[in-house]
Amino acid sequence: MILRTTRRGFIQGGLAAGAALALPGRLVRAAANEEVNLGLIGCGGRGAALLEMFHKIEGVNIVGLCDPDEQRTGDLKKKYGSATTCSDMRVMLEDKDIDAVVIATCNHWHALAAIWAMEAGKDVYVEKPLANTHWEGQQVVAAAKKYGRICQVGTQQRSDPMQAAIREFLHEKQAIGKLESARVNRYGIRESIGKRVAALEPPKTVDYNLWLGPAQDEPLYRNNLHYDWHWMWNTGSGEMGNWGVHVLDDVRNTVFQDKVKMPSKIAGGGGRVVWNDAGETPNIQFAYFDAGGIPVLMGLCNLASAPGAKDSPDRPGPGSGYIAYCEGGRLEGQRGSAVAFDKQGKEIKKFPGDGGNDRHQKNFIDAVRARDAAIINTTAEVGLYSTGWCHLANIACLMGEDVTDERAELIKSLSPECESLVGELGKVLEAHQIDPKGGQIKVSSVLEFDPKSEKFVGAQAEAANKHLTREFRAPFAVPEVATESVQQALG
Repeated sequence: MILRTTRRGFIQGGLAAGAALALPGRLVRAAANEEVNLGLIGCGGRGAALLEMFHKIEGVNIVGLCDPDEQRTGDLKKKYGSATTCSDMRVMLEDKDIDAVVIATCNHWHALAAIWAMEAGKDVYVEKPLANTHWEGQQVVAAAKKYGRICQVGTQQRSDPMQAAIREFLHEKQAIGKLESARVNRYGIRESIGKRVAALEPPKTVDYNLWLGPAQDEPLYRNNLHYDWHWMWNTGSGEMGNWGVHVLDDVRNTVFQDKVKMPSKIAGGGGRVVWNDAGETPNIQFAYFDAGGIPVLMGLCNLASAPGAKDSPDRPGPGSGYIAYCEGGRLEGQRGSAVAFDKQGKEIKKFPGDGGNDRHQKNFIDAVRARDAAIINTTAEVGLYSTGWCHLANIACLMGEDVTDERAELIKSLSPECESLVGELGKVLEAHQIDPKGGQIKVSSVLEFDPKSEKFVGAQAEAANKHLTREFRAPFAVPEVATESVQQALG
């Protein structure tokens, strides 16, 4: 059973009617003075970086800092001295002087924090991934519609003007012919997070109950509380949810022009190898997406090319980016740049970019001031689906079984590109003396997904659909927004 709570129960008397009554006045003030009072929820490295960008925008006032680790709020308070601080976001959300919040918490808090904030009448800039499960993301989309709030998701590459030029080149001009397939990469070396004998004691500066929020209270055997939550399913979604959202969002944007919300079939696999640490999420992973005529392959690797090496494994295209393969050539895109090549590999066009930072934050503030969600570059719905592809890739991995000859042949038969990708990653495993059939690597069968109902169908539907949501820890359950609101919001 999913336990439920709302932000309203936190302070006696709550904000149930007050938020709605106070909202118009705040909007008039923001529109008239063009000032936006901003609060930050999650004062770690990414939160601090975002605050720098927002602080540069004229008329944006940093008025609140919130983090369950008082050391983090204390550090930022030194720079933003007039900002109030708190450890519980519900205190910040009761502040009627705050117009909007930036959410840069751990992934497991994204959805609930966004919903609570919008319920309280705040506009929301929420970091990617939108949510830790697809169901939670659906509730964020519905909440934005229900409460009439601006909600921007932090896939900042959407705000790079280069993306429009790429779409024109690929689609309107069809400069290198018909699109045939796409390859997505996230190759970046990471290190072991360690494995302790005794469970980690949270730092004394941390209110651990508030840090956990909706996540289950499980013993931690990693060395650090902060950041390495990425690599635990309870609180994060691995490298796929960390970097995968950015690069898959680029493909959804430029290759599919957002016309393909979700794939209809998914297969994948991977494992966490070599390190023998406390992490759970894969450090080597692949995914195949059937996206309506244009297959998409994704390769992910956090290992070096070989033991002791400093370079990532060989692969086609950028280490963190994508390749759009066309009849007459290919386009290679990554954060801040893209290059098109003809069939013979000759460079024919460069696309300079800036990565979208600063522009993305300004886009959010512009929408807040204009009260116009239509000008947002990454709406909650766009963020839902770009995050959703990552969830499906991870679910395929979680649904995987030990590698057999039969399963390996099935994966290779999906497309020539898939066979090539699996071969590449196989060489990495071989270099690290990992036997793919030794039990550390899991591979799924082909899972069927209905983009309309946004649920798995077919033989493995029951087991796969369980991964679309999760159990929440009381009293921090993500609320289910009215079913009709979800249907209307998702169109």
